[in-house]
Amino acid sequence: MADSGTIAEKRCDSGSLSSVSMDTISALTELEDLERVYRQLCSEEKEVDSELDRLVGQEGTIHTKMLALQRMGPNLQLIAGDASQLSGMITFTCSLAENVSASYYYRDTRLYNVIQRADDILDLKFCTDGVQTALHNEDYEQAAAHIHRYLSLDQSVIELSRQGEESSAVDASLVMLQEAEKKLKVIVAEKLDEAVAAVDLSQVERFFKIFPLLGLHQQGLARFGQYLCSQLASKAEENLLLAAGGELGEKRAPLVFADTLTLLLEGIARVVETHQPIVETYYGPGHLYTLITHLQQECDQQAQKIVDKFIQQRGYHNKFQVVQSSMMKNAPGEGIKPKELDPVLTEVTLMNARAELYLRFLRRRVLADFEVGDAQSVTQEHQQNVEKLLKHCLLSRTMQELIGYYVPMEEYYMRESVNKAVTMDTYEKGQLNSSMVDDCFYIVKKCISRALSSSSIDCLCAMINHANSVLESDFREVLNNKLRQGFPATTLQDIQRGVSSAVSLMQSSLQQGKFNTMGIESAENAKAAFLVTLNNVEVCSENITTLKRNLENDCSKLFNQGPGSGEQAKIESCLSDLVNTSAKFKDLLQEGLTELNTTAIKSQIKPWISSFLSITHNIEEEEFNDYEANDPWVQQLIINLEQLMTEFKTALSPIIYDTLTSLMTSLISIEMEKTVLKCSFSRLGGLQFDKELRSLVAYLTTVTTWTIRDKFARLTQMATILNLERVTEILDYWGPNSGPLTWRLTPAEVRQVLALRIDFRSEDIKRLRL
Repeated sequence: MADSGTIAEKRCDSGSLSSVSMDTISALTELEDLERVYRQLCSEEKEVDSELDRLVGQEGTIHTKMLALQRMGPNLQLIAGDASQLSGMITFTCSLAENVSASYYYRDTRLYNVIQRADDILDLKFCTDGVQTALHNEDYEQAAAHIHRYLSLDQSVIELSRQGEESSAVDASLVMLQEAEKKLKVIVAEKLDEAVAAVDLSQVERFFKIFPLLGLHQQGLARFGQYLCSQLASKAEENLLLAAGGELGEKRAPLVFADTLTLLLEGIARVVETHQPIVETYYGPGHLYTLITHLQQECDQQAQKIVDKFIQQRGYHNKFQVVQSSMMKNAPGEGIKPKELDPVLTEVTLMNARAELYLRFLRRRVLADFEVGDAQSVTQEHQQNVEKLLKHCLLSRTMQELIGYYVPMEEYYMRESVNKAVTMDTYEKGQLNSSMVDDCFYIVKKCISRALSSSSIDCLCAMINHANSVLESDFREVLNNKLRQGFPATTLQDIQRGVSSAVSLMQSSLQQGKFNTMGIESAENAKAAFLVTLNNVEVCSENITTLKRNLENDCSKLFNQGPGSGEQAKIESCLSDLVNTSAKFKDLLQEGLTELNTTAIKSQIKPWISSFLSITHNIEEEEFNDYEANDPWVQQLIINLEQLMTEFKTALSPIIYDTLTSLMTSLISIEMEKTVLKCSFSRLGGLQFDKELRSLVAYLTTVTTWTIRDKFARLTQMATILNLERVTEILDYWGPNSGPLTWRLTPAEVRQVLALRIDFRSEDIKRLRL
């Protein structure tokens, strides 16, 4: 037990071996706690004793295994020695194999060099004999092929051959080949010059193909490019003379310079398309860029001549100066007429579109030629060279200059045309909109479409911004000024609505014999103008949204032609401004509707609703039956509303009419609620009010497509409360008993409505727990 006590003590000291620590035991003071801990420690002691007995019983098995391991020791030492010996043999064998392999590789290389040297010597002699024969027979292609083979030989092998026994023969062959090379280069150059002078395309192409065999790639491309440029120049000058002389027909006269530029660019594109296979076949990939560089220089010169002639004959710069002066003076109507600018602007955008199409064609062709044999890094370098050539060429810079003048003139054309459309605005009776809306948006779409047709992203963005400015600032301000004049109420309108003061005014005028209808007609015209303006504002908002959607579709086609993500982001930013402008027109429409609601509806509805106070709802059975037979209030209200809204229904668009009706229903519900809280009700009076409210809601539901039940939810709940038989009945509808009903009235408002019932005691209402 002493050992057991020692083990128990260790377990207690460890903390992690026993569930009871020494600190816990030392802190115990009660006998019951000490006995409980003692029993727990005794139980743990028994577990430890059984564990020791189990381990002592395994002593024989462990001893047997140890003896077996001791017998295995000598065998493991033998195995380690054998493994070390085997590793050494493998290392020696590997080293031997590498030496033998290197020896065979060295011999194989020497043998290949010997064979190559022999082949080169034979090729050298073959080329020497062949080039002399080919030159004698004027077979320049074959002679060039022999020279090309000679130039392709390994120069180090030739030098080794000159050091051998046949050095004299090799030297003689080299001298002959070098002389033949010089002679052939002179002959080919002269023959090509003669073919160019004779304008013999077949002979030009024949000798053009020989240049790369002689290692004269750049010279061949330069001479061939010079020939093609001369052909292009003569044709371009001929076309320009015809254009300047007006000999291309009256039908295409407004676009004659655009057509002339198109002919030039199409001619160059046709040359590239025709001769690209020859360049790729005989000069290899990557050399088309050199040829196009020469062609582009000629293109720049001829295009500049066409543009200069265009500027001169169209008075392009003069028109720009007049436009700029007029815009600086900010004097609409003074200066050049928009009609005079129209054909010039169309021609400029067509010229730029043709130039953009031509440059995209060159970009595709050159990059495709580079990609045939380039590595990725080289392709990136070449792509930068191509972009530099096309973006900084004179043609590109000239077109940018033309577009730079075009944008202010197009803006002037748009603003002047819109101002003219506003000035000539007309309205025909029976129509919802006036003429200036369609005219204005036709002009805006025409200008943006013309800018889009130029294929210039910067030009398009500029015109979208200018169009947005015209719509947001100028045109919206015109509509805003019309709405600021307000919606007048005329004497004739008051007569139709049965206003007694208007009747008195009319009688007084008739007695004096001077009833003047001019004021009435003027007011009616002002009303029509206000309503038409509301319709115009709504159509403008819709048209801007449609314009933005159509532009997105059109621009997506333009993006497919190659603009980058940065240019796409610019257009998306411009289009987002149109969304903001459309929202501003909607805000203006809402302001106009608020004005119409305040002036024409609110002033009429308030007295109609207030007349509810003159009808008593503290009624008995007899009065209730009389009200049912002869409605005292709601039917007349419905008739008044019908007359009030009739003129608006025919004069406003369906969307605006529905919105106005919604504003009217909101006003009715608010005024009705205020009025009802000023009345007193009997039980039957509450029932009468419920019938009147249902009739009113049923009518209003038929005159609008908007839902109105939410607007009358509070009034409906007030009617429900006024129909209760006793005060406590409200508890059947309140709180957990409300079911799907959502109360819009607060507990205080419920008590206020209950107090309207003359037969409900205030003490009962106060005792309600809501």
